[in-house]
Amino acid sequence: MNNDLLALAAKQGDDAAFYSLITQQQEKMYRIAYTYLKSEADALEAVQEVTCRAYLKIHRLKDPNYFSSWLIRILMNYCADEVKKRSRRNGRPQLVATAVEQDLASGESALLEKVLLEMAVEQLEGNYQKVIQLKYYHDLTITEIARTLKKPEGTVKTWLHKALGGLRQQLEKEDKSNG
Repeated sequence: MNNDLLALAAKQGDDAAFYSLITQQQEKMYRIAYTYLKSEADALEAVQEVTCRAYLKIHRLKDPNYFSSWLIRILMNYCADEVKKRSRRNGRPQLVATAVEQDLASGESALLEKVLLEMAVEQLEGNYQKVIQLKYYHDLTITEIARTLKKPEGTVKTWLHKALGGLRQQLEKEDKSNG
């Protein structure tokens, strides 16, 4: 059975179809949650919570063809809420500096570059961050990103272009200050 039929069956109350769809999306959901939450335990909890929410709200799915986008949107909203809660609880945003110090101590330049890139992405405006993460961390197409964010493809392309330009500027500044 293809995913569209599974989503339609799940919407009509077929638990096995819902389970099959969630199983297919589980790894992608975990990767996205981990990108936001930066913790294995928190990412696993996010996947579990979003699965529960999706199960309870499956009847609200308007178009079964967009099950994946609908599910990812629920996940992104959940993760964004969790990040906001952490910021309020800690009184400040999460710091990545300790990760950089650990990378320097271990001497792994590739890992350091990855952390510096992640720090640069985190400094981007929210929509730009989302587009970069979905496109390059999770290999979604522009069409899938547009569906997930409920924005026109042209808007997503513009955000992606501006985000890449911003990243390029930030990384060039870093390179000049370190070089």
